[in-house]
Amino acid sequence: MSHYAVTDNPQRGRYEARGDDGTLAGFADYRRTGDTLTLPHTVVQPEFEGRGVGSRLARHAFDTARREGLRVRPECSFMAGWAERHPEFQNLVQGA
Repeated sequence: MSHYAVTDNPQRGRYEARGDDGTLAGFADYRRTGDTLTLPHTVVQPEFEGRGVGSRLARHAFDTARREGLRVRPECSFMAGWAERHPEFQNLVQGA
């Protein structure tokens, strides 16, 4: 399984990455407050670590923020690190 589709699950307040067979590979919790998208926690299931699932979730979150005109508050260390490694998204980071 090499393709991961990321979808928004607003009822649970998270973006979910699922493999081709529907298996939940990981998720990124979020909160929307005003014009801010806060990313407090990211989980990648152990069996999917090292396969780009976290990066796929991060890109989806930041692309969503850009499309919707939101600022991003990456409280999760993974998301903060990802943003630092992707300067094209730095203008979205709150306080940057």
